[in-house]
Amino acid sequence: MDQNPKSWPAMAAYSILMFLCLCQSWPAVNCQHTWQEAFTALGISYNSNGTLDRQIQIPMVNATPSGDPNQPTLVALSTDVRISPLSKAFVRLYRPVNASANTKLPVIVYLHGGDFVLFSASTVIFHNFCNNIAAQFPAIVVSVEYRLAPENRLPAAYNDALNAIFWLQSQAIGYSGRHPWFKYAKFSRVFLLGSSAGANIVYHTALRTLDFNIKPLKIRGVLLNQAFFGGIQNTSSELRLLDDAYAPLYVCDVLWTLALPTYANKDHEFCNPLTGGSYLGRVPRLPRFFVKGNEGDPLVDRSKQLVQLLRAYQVPVVSKFDEGGYHGIELSNTTAATELYTAMKNFIDSTGLTEDENSHASI
Repeated sequence: MDQNPKSWPAMAAYSILMFLCLCQSWPAVNCQHTWQEAFTALGISYNSNGTLDRQIQIPMVNATPSGDPNQPTLVALSTDVRISPLSKAFVRLYRPVNASANTKLPVIVYLHGGDFVLFSASTVIFHNFCNNIAAQFPAIVVSVEYRLAPENRLPAAYNDALNAIFWLQSQAIGYSGRHPWFKYAKFSRVFLLGSSAGANIVYHTALRTLDFNIKPLKIRGVLLNQAFFGGIQNTSSELRLLDDAYAPLYVCDVLWTLALPTYANKDHEFCNPLTGGSYLGRVPRLPRFFVKGNEGDPLVDRSKQLVQLLRAYQVPVVSKFDEGGYHGIELSNTTAATELYTAMKNFIDSTGLTEDENSHASI
């Protein structure tokens, strides 16, 4: 790639032109909306250099590596750890406040939501989510900071998640030392968990790890919460909830235009796992899955289709589809959050309790 700064304006112009051309090819059902409306809804705008200006002001918070007398209700500790000396990549680690070295805890690798375009591992809603699952499961949580689109289109986020797995493997081996909090970890019980776009990333990461020897790690299960998938042919739930307040179809179309490779449409395997691509041969080797959705979420039918695909390949699946609700309900509704935590904890507690269970996940 040309690194000459004089070429950057041309690259930015090309990116914007490509985006406008793709917008003109959206399905007819979305013609009543413009891409400007979607940008306004998302709180984003294009900068002159082709990057995004993200205007949504959800606070980011610092990690809390030690107890704070001013926070007597603190349930988990957290700390940011650089995972590569060659980049800014980092993870935010979480552990229960009262963790005991005599009890080894499962390790949960978490990928946050944000439609591939927004937010961070340090965004307060995801920070609080990880605090809660670290304390309530309990578990060691590894929340991955990944690169955002369109500055870094897919598969960049998948690569970042996979690199976090390799870093976790190096911690398990003890290569160049080990972070002290991992003395509480049971590396033979690793779970991948993601919400929305994070669930999409987790699905692809689970498939990609099958090509590598990640021992002594054993990925025992994969948890998808309201996964962000799509496709050219709209589903019944997408049409029924066309102008949904939380995940309207026209906004999702814009997000996929920003996230996918510039040559790809919504039937690319990154977006639509049902279309085949390079992954289907790996699907039978996947570990146990937990898939959760809400009938009030336009994306719910995509998760149901994935459950059918997994079961067709005899992958064990626990599914939970609740009436009503909306996309991201657990981030603003404490009852829904508690129900989700309970369902996920039950799945984790019942998965990977014997050495031979799901052993194919580490091959």
